[in-house]
Amino acid sequence: MPDLSLMQLISIVLVFIWSGFVRSGIGFGGALFTLPFLLLALNDPLVFLPIISIHLLFFAGITILSDQYKAYKNSSTGSIETTQAEVNWGFVRYSMAIMIIPKIAGVIGLLVLPVDLTNIIIFGLIAAYALTYIVDKPMRSNNRTMDIVFLVLGAYISGTSLVGGPLIIAVALRYIKPNQYRSTLFVLWFILVSIKMTAFAFAGIDLQLWNALLLLPFAGIGHIVGLRAHQWLLQRDNRTFYRNIGWVLFATSCVGIGQSI
Repeated sequence: MPDLSLMQLISIVLVFIWSGFVRSGIGFGGALFTLPFLLLALNDPLVFLPIISIHLLFFAGITILSDQYKAYKNSSTGSIETTQAEVNWGFVRYSMAIMIIPKIAGVIGLLVLPVDLTNIIIFGLIAAYALTYIVDKPMRSNNRTMDIVFLVLGAYISGTSLVGGPLIIAVALRYIKPNQYRSTLFVLWFILVSIKMTAFAFAGIDLQLWNALLLLPFAGIGHIVGLRAHQWLLQRDNRTFYRNIGWVLFATSCVGIGQSI
C-alpha cells in the first residue's frame, strides 16, 4: 500500500470496522457497503479488493464453523434454539454451476481494464444498487430465466469488483429459508472469493497480506458487533436502515464517478 496521510489511515480503519459489522450482521455487503468509501480514500481497487477478499475468507470460514458447532451442540442437547447454521447445498451447487464461467471472466476483466474505468464501473453499479434501496424496490427473481440472468451478471460483477451480491441474493431469496440465509451466502462468498484470490495469485497481483493482517483486528471488532446484532437485525424492519445507507452510497458513488472522469 502506498504512503498515506493520517486522515486516509483513520478513514480506512473506520471503513474496515464498518465492513466487519455489515458482513456478519446482515450476511453480505462487506464490499458493497464499504468499497466506495475506500476508493475515495485511495483510488486503486487492486489495493483493497485483495484485503477485502482475505477478510471475507477468514470471517466467513470462522462464522460457518461456529454456526455448525452451535447446530451440533443444540442438536445434541435437544435445544430448539434457532440458529443460522443450515446451509442449502442444493442452491450452492445450482448457483455455482451457472456462475463459475462468468466469475472467471469478470476477474480477467478486472485485471485488464484501466483503473479509472474500473472505478467508474464500480461506482456506477453501487449507485444503481443504492437507488433500489432508496425506493425500497430490492431486486427479485421470479422465474428460472431471471435466475440465470441475475446469477451470470452477479458472478461477472463479483469477479470485477466483489459487489455482485445483490443480484445473487435476488435469486437466493427464492430458494433459501431464513435460517439458511447467512450460512448459505457465506459458503457462496467463500467459493467465489477463493476463485478471485487464486486468479490474483496467478496474475502476480500483490495480495496485500501484511496490510490485510494489520487491518484484521479492526474488521474483527465490527464482525463481533455484527454477530451480536444479527438476530436483532433479522427481527426488525430494516427498510429505514437500507434507505439511509442507500442515500449515503448514492452520494458517495456520485462523488467517486466525478473524481474518476
